[in-house]
Amino acid sequence: MRALPSAPVEKVIVTYKSKAAEAGSNTAAKSDTAEKAAKTGEQLSFERRLAGGGALVDLGDSASKQDVTEVMAAFRADPSVASVEPDIRAYAMAVTPNDTDYTKQWDLFEPTGGMNVPAAWDKTTGSGVTVAVIDTGYAAHSDVAGNVVSGYDFISTSADARDGNGRDADAKDEGDWNATDNECGTGSKASNSSWHGTHVAGTIGAVTNNTKGIAGIAYNAKIQPVRVLGKCGGSSADIADAITWASGGTVPGVPANATPAKVINLSLGGASATCPSVYQTAINGAVSRGTTVVVAAGNSNANASGFTPANCANVINVASTSREGNRSYYSNFGAIVDVAAPGGETRRSTDTPGTVTTPENGIYSTLNSGATTQSAENYKPYQGTSMAAPHIAGLAALLKSAKSTLTPAEIESAIKANARPLPGTCTGGCGTGIADSAKTVDAVTTTPPVGTVFTNATDVTISDNTTVSSSIAVTGRTGNAPAALKVGVDIQHTWRGDLVIDLIAPDGTVRNLKASSSSDSADNVLTTYTVDASSEVANGTWKLQVRDVATGDTGYINSWSLTF
Repeated sequence: MRALPSAPVEKVIVTYKSKAAEAGSNTAAKSDTAEKAAKTGEQLSFERRLAGGGALVDLGDSASKQDVTEVMAAFRADPSVASVEPDIRAYAMAVTPNDTDYTKQWDLFEPTGGMNVPAAWDKTTGSGVTVAVIDTGYAAHSDVAGNVVSGYDFISTSADARDGNGRDADAKDEGDWNATDNECGTGSKASNSSWHGTHVAGTIGAVTNNTKGIAGIAYNAKIQPVRVLGKCGGSSADIADAITWASGGTVPGVPANATPAKVINLSLGGASATCPSVYQTAINGAVSRGTTVVVAAGNSNANASGFTPANCANVINVASTSREGNRSYYSNFGAIVDVAAPGGETRRSTDTPGTVTTPENGIYSTLNSGATTQSAENYKPYQGTSMAAPHIAGLAALLKSAKSTLTPAEIESAIKANARPLPGTCTGGCGTGIADSAKTVDAVTTTPPVGTVFTNATDVTISDNTTVSSSIAVTGRTGNAPAALKVGVDIQHTWRGDLVIDLIAPDGTVRNLKASSSSDSADNVLTTYTVDASSEVANGTWKLQVRDVATGDTGYINSWSLTF
C-alpha cells in the first residue's frame, strides 16, 4: 500500500439550515463569512455556491490546523449552520505498481508506443474473468501462480506431448525444443524450448503489486493454461477442441471445464489461404457462448490473410507495433487486421536474424531458464505478434470485468473504435490503430449523453508553456445553450497537472474546466465536464483552450465534444 500525501486544508464547506437567509442568498453568505472572519481574525472569503447548496469558504494559503479548527468551531456555533466540513483532497488511485521490473514495461505506460494501461486500473483490473492461454502450457512461475486456474493438455499425440500419455488434465509445459534441423519438416531448425505460453500468460495476468517482477494487464483476472503446442507445434484438430473446451463447450472424452474462459488468447498460427472449417466452427461456438477470441496476425511481414487462425471470422486479429509506434518490421498486416498492440522489437530489421540487440524494446515477461525441460523461473524480453495479442486479450478481460454484459462483438467494437492512430507508420494496414486501454474502458463504462453532439477530432499539439485551442462551430440550434452543457475532453498529455483547461463561449466568456496542479502527475485528461452555459447563445464558435504552465511534459488535444 502507498500512503496518500497529507495536504493542508485551505477551504471549508458550510451548509446552512434551509430556512436561513444564507442558504439561498450569496450576499447573505458573504456577509456571514465576513462576520466569522472578524470573529476569528482569519482572512476568510466566500468563494462560490456548490451544486448541493453548500457555501465554499476560502481560508487563505497560510491557515494552520489550529486556524482551521477555530474557523470550523465558529461556524458550528452558529444556530443557522447545519454543518461545516473541510474541503479535503482526493487522489488518483492508479498508482505505479511496486513490481520491481515495471519500469521495463514500456508497452503498458509509454505515451508513444504504449497502450495506456495504468489509467484503466482505476476502474477495472480484470476481477471475475478467466482468460484461456491456448499455447505451450505453463512453466511454473511464482509471479503468475497466484492467478492460475486448472487447465488441460490437449496434445493428443504422446510423442509430441512429451509426457507419455497424450491428452490429460495437466497443462504443464514439457518443452517444445527440437534437437536437430529438419526434425519438424524440411527447413525447420534445431531450437531450445520457448516457454511461450508462460510469457503470454505473464503479459495478461502476472500478479501485480507483489514487489517482484512485472505487472499484468488484467492482474486480477485468472489465467487458464491450455496446452496445444509441443514438439513440432500443434494440430488444428487439437487446437479446435481446446477452443471449444476453454469456452465451456463439450469435447468428447474430456471432462467439462469448471471455469470457462470469457477471453481466449491464440498466439499461434500457420500458413493457409483460408480459415479451416475446424477452426471456424470452434471459434463460432466459443463466440456464441460469450467468449472473445483474440488471435496474433503472424510474424512473416506479409498479408495476414494468408495465415490462420488470423484469417478466421469472429476473432480480433492483432498486428504488432514497436516502441516507436511503427508497425514492427516482422508483423503481418492487411485489411483483415482489426487493431494493433505493442509486440516490440528485440532487434532492428537490419540486424542479424536470431540476435538480440535491443532487448529494452521487447516485451518483458515471465519465462523459464531451461534449455529443454523446465529449470529456474526468470524473465526475458520477446518480440512478436504473439506478444501483441495478449495485450488485447488483457484489455478484453478488463472490459468484460468492468461491464459483464458486454458481448464479444461489443468488446471488439469498443477496442477498435477507441484505438489511437499509430504515431509512426504502418504499410499494409494495422487496423484502427494502437489500442488505448483507458479510453476503451472509459467508453464502455460511461453512459453516453443524450442530445446533439458536436465534435472536433483534429489533433492539436500542446507544447511546453504554450496556449492552444480547438474550435467547434455549433449550428442549427435555437435559443441558449443548456444549463448542463456536457463538454467531453480527450487530451493526451503526460503529467496532466501542467494543464489549465477553459471553455470559451462564442461571445468570449471564459469558463474554467480544470486548474493546474503541481501534484497531479497522472497522464491524460479523459473526462466530461458539466457547465452551466444557459446565459450563452448556443449557435456560434466555441473553443476549448488549453494552457501548459510548465516544462518537461507535452501532448495534444486528441478530441473534444459539446452535447446540447
